Amino acid sequence: MSIPFSNTHYRIPQGFGNLLEGLTREILREQPNNIPSFAAAYFENLLEKREKTNFDPAEWGAKVDDLFYNKHAFKEQEPPEKEKSQPPVTEEAPVTVMEVSEEDKEREEIAAVKIQAVFRGHLAREEVKKMKDGDVQEEKKQEDN
Repeated sequence: MSIPFSNTHYRIPQGFGNLLEGLTREILREQPNNIPSFAAAYFENLLEKREKTNFDPAEWGAKVDDLFYNKHAFKEQEPPEKEKSQPPVTEEAPVTVMEVSEEDKEREEIAAVKIQAVFRGHLAREEVKKMKDGDVQEEKKQEDN
């Protein structure tokens, strides 16, 4: 038997909301026909990136949320004794939010050009509309005289 008005609140795991936001953003951007298969491919790609770069977006999202609420996650922490004795690893740094690839820059530039063209077209149509309205008013004045 279920209770229709239960006072139960479920906790969302840290970082999960950010993962879903990322998925939602990509779905809106790509407009796929089959959303479940797109989501599966998206998460597989995310998992591959995480394994290659050791950068976990869910963990990072949890830290960002923590930073927003109480700033504990970004306080300087001393590494454990094991890590102090090991030499630094010379791997490629994980991709951060601020880095943008050349392909993304080109996409953004193309999108900006399209937006500007649409806006200019809108302004031109408005100007033509005003000109037509002015011509119609002049014709009415001439007919009245």
